[in-house]
Amino acid sequence: MIGVWLVVMMVLSKGLSSTGVVLNNSTIPAFVNIGVLYSFNTSVGKMVKTAVQAAVNDVNSDPSILGKTNLKVSLQEDTKYRGFLSIAEALQLMATQTVAIIGPQTSTTAHVISHIANELQVPLLSFTATDPTLSSLQFPFFIRTSFSDIYQMTAIADLVNFFEWREVIAVYGDDDHGRNGIGALGDKLAERRCKISFKAPMTPEATREEITDVLVQVALAESRVIVLHTSTAWGPKVLSVAKSLGMMENGYVWITTTFLSTWLDIGTPLSSEATDDMQGVITLRMYIPDSKRKRWFVSRWNNLTTGKAANGSLGLSTYGIFAYDTVYALAHALDAFFKQGNQITFSHDPKLSQHRADNLHLDAVKIFNEGNLLRRNIYEVNMTGVSGPFKYTSDGNLVNPAYEIINVIGTGTRRIGYWSNHTGLSIVPPEALYSKPPNRSSASQKLLPVFWPGETTQKPRGWVFPNNGRMLKIGVPKRVSYREFVSQVQGTDMFKGFCIDVFLSAVNLLPYAVPYKFVSYGDGDSNPSNTELVRLITAGVFDAAVGDITITTERTKMVDFTQPYIESGLVVVASVKKTDSNAWAFLTPFTPMMWTVTAVFFLLVGAVVWILEHRLNDDFRGPPKQQMVTILWFSFSTMFFAHRENTVSTLGRFVLLIWLFVVLIINSSYTASLTSILTVQQLSSPVKGIESLINSKEPVGYLQGSFTRTYLIEEMGIDESRLVPLKTPEETTKALEKGPQKGGVAAYVDERAYIELFLSSRCDFSVVGQEFTRNGWGFAFPRDSPLAVDLSTAILELAENGDLQRIHDKWLLSSACLSQGAKLEVDRLKLRSFWGLYLVCGLACVLALLIYLVQTMRQYFKHGPEELESSASGQASGPSRLRTFLSFVDEKEEIAKGRSKRKKMEGISYRSASEVGSSITFNKGYSQASSNRIDSLHEI
Repeated sequence: MIGVWLVVMMVLSKGLSSTGVVLNNSTIPAFVNIGVLYSFNTSVGKMVKTAVQAAVNDVNSDPSILGKTNLKVSLQEDTKYRGFLSIAEALQLMATQTVAIIGPQTSTTAHVISHIANELQVPLLSFTATDPTLSSLQFPFFIRTSFSDIYQMTAIADLVNFFEWREVIAVYGDDDHGRNGIGALGDKLAERRCKISFKAPMTPEATREEITDVLVQVALAESRVIVLHTSTAWGPKVLSVAKSLGMMENGYVWITTTFLSTWLDIGTPLSSEATDDMQGVITLRMYIPDSKRKRWFVSRWNNLTTGKAANGSLGLSTYGIFAYDTVYALAHALDAFFKQGNQITFSHDPKLSQHRADNLHLDAVKIFNEGNLLRRNIYEVNMTGVSGPFKYTSDGNLVNPAYEIINVIGTGTRRIGYWSNHTGLSIVPPEALYSKPPNRSSASQKLLPVFWPGETTQKPRGWVFPNNGRMLKIGVPKRVSYREFVSQVQGTDMFKGFCIDVFLSAVNLLPYAVPYKFVSYGDGDSNPSNTELVRLITAGVFDAAVGDITITTERTKMVDFTQPYIESGLVVVASVKKTDSNAWAFLTPFTPMMWTVTAVFFLLVGAVVWILEHRLNDDFRGPPKQQMVTILWFSFSTMFFAHRENTVSTLGRFVLLIWLFVVLIINSSYTASLTSILTVQQLSSPVKGIESLINSKEPVGYLQGSFTRTYLIEEMGIDESRLVPLKTPEETTKALEKGPQKGGVAAYVDERAYIELFLSSRCDFSVVGQEFTRNGWGFAFPRDSPLAVDLSTAILELAENGDLQRIHDKWLLSSACLSQGAKLEVDRLKLRSFWGLYLVCGLACVLALLIYLVQTMRQYFKHGPEELESSASGQASGPSRLRTFLSFVDEKEEIAKGRSKRKKMEGISYRSASEVGSSITFNKGYSQASSNRIDSLHEI
């Protein structure tokens, strides 16, 4: 590269002055040189030239920017935007003491001359070189004044994910711009579990024949979602060739980058012939929010471009607006640069001075000494331009990157939504969402309906089977046991069985044909490993796998499975024997603890009712022996609701009501359990389930080739030495009959689907314990295979219309032996099933006793015997008071109340007699006094 520079500089030095120009160090210069490096003979170049010149004129006429300093523009034609010539053209600009260059037009050229810009410290401002690898770290003097392609590729990845496609084909120009953009797209797709399945590069100057050859390969691929990333020069030509090849028909999806929207905007208005090749195509356009300044510039554009295009007008694209804002941003940066007291000076590059002896005359190229300061001022620009807020983030990109999603329809376009780095896809303008928190959830992603290629609004599936003559190789396990599920027809390449019928029925429901062929996997002597079969899909040996393949965590990490078409968890099978009924079978329904607690509550309730009824009810009175018999009789007679004693107290009735409800539940449960024990055949087994197998040391059998072995070792912790592989049901039967003492196994662990077939004709075995896993069988496909999704939908349809059950009955429904209706263990009723009832009853008894005690204490203090008075005066001892209280409690309530009443009447009679005696004495005294008064009067 240095050699190329030296040769070019030697050529340039003949026509350029060898003396450097140093600007006046004491005053602000009258003008500042800026360069524009574009291909002005292209439509984009013409638009850029017009926009830049308009912006320079506006800046020079605005005294608020740069004061009396004017911008002087040097236009340099980038003829073919090739690397070598672009270097020469860039050096011609830099030799004129240019402080900044607007351009270049392409990312390829930008990669080349950015090295020169770094060396000479001249800022390079470009709005069309959007290659994401042109980072500010590698090229600090390359400043992008539009949006990086990293955001455009993120928007495309979000589009692909929104429409639930998983694979795309990338067609692109084989240059820095194309390769790096597609590389960024691949990264963004991978973040969404999508991928580029086929890359179709083209030379930037490909002929129509070369484009045809590439697109023919694309048409043979599986994916129908095509992303086209190229330039306006030959991008429309690709779409024209695709139209001629029938690749714009129903089923195809075309997503293009901003080149197409630029081509459409510049060429507006377009004829129907021009847009006929791109009907239904989706393209992106850099979003510029609507504003008064934007409307002013758009209305002004027609006056600026009149007569500058062959058709009389030149359309305005977003690049023209960014070109205008780029000049203004540079002017603001220069204004801040001068206000900081900086000056523009140039000096010789000491690295080039050593070549003077070679007579290369490199003095014309000088370093812009204050270039780094100007670069910093450009990144600090904060203005509102025609494109909206113009401000840089810390990573050197413009704020608020956003795109319009455009759908080509008829002779125009229709906006179907927006994409922004803030909220993703939406139908609301991005500026309306910036004030809200970011929301990238799938529910918030929205677009308007799309008009797809082929004049349809139905979303394309996005893929087809590749039209290259290759059929899907579907691996099928060659089983030696349980051949009802899958087996190969003897002497043919055909397979049959439950799994095969489910697959064929599901394939027949697909809206497209699936070319496939079954390939057997296994030696036919032993059951093959389904895990290894799944691994061969990832290795590319098989395109899919169909059979009795259990969906496990390990396998889902390698492939994608369809919806399960049968549930099949692991169960334990063991030998069982019949249990005959005995004379004590009536005790079996309850556990010993249940019997004990029930008996205690019978006695407890009887005692509580006796206490509550003793003072009121004659049925609960009498000699102590009779009362004990009454308690026992009343307690146990409630079991049959045959108690003859009536309860008269409110509390007694309350307790009895609760207890009779408890007795009703207990009687019903006992009757049901005893009926089951006496009428249903009972089986017993020393193995109770998977827990007993884990705790024992006895051998355990499993089906060879299944995932059961790995699960028992890794998940259940069973030692590998205890596991015995069994190939066929016959081997399993012999091993279970022998038992562990004779070289057999204590139990056999397998999936329920197999066990149902196994037990249908073997009545000496049964499932013990509960199913301890929840698995299902599915068909395996490579990761992100769209066929797995479509087949899952078909399997659900089979389940809904009943076909799946009919297939199951055809292959797996068989008459079970009579013992399959037997019970393995006696389901004894335990206390934990009734403790709630007993708790309620106990609380009712305690509450009734507390209320009864309070009532009795009140009656005792109110109607107690004469000893109560002596107790109150403190003359009686504690034992005496207790005996008195107990005597009162034992006494019938009517007697206590009668005694209290008699006592009260006696007190009333005594008070009446005392009052009469006092009255007689009073009368006698009164009579004597009256006589005395009369005698006195007589004397007077």
